[in-house]
Amino acid sequence: MKPISMRIDDETKARMEAHPDINWSEIVRRAIKERLEIEESLRAKKFDHARALRATKTMTRLRAKTSGKWNGAEEIRKWRALRK
Repeated sequence: MKPISMRIDDETKARMEAHPDINWSEIVRRAIKERLEIEESLRAKKFDHARALRATKTMTRLRAKTSGKWNGAEEIRKWRALRK
């Protein structure tokens, strides 16, 4: 294994020192590995242009049905008021 160096603020370091039984190096190793898996998974997915175009057309079609007068925020307020 290769060593790395990082900086943390004094308060966090003091809190970590209050838990000497925890292997902080292992915690950091695991966190880095988990983040790498997330990043690599996100980057492995190719952007599907055809799917994005279909979604855009669907949204445009649905928006046209509302005649531009419908307001989502007002609708939410209305239904919340009816619950009371």
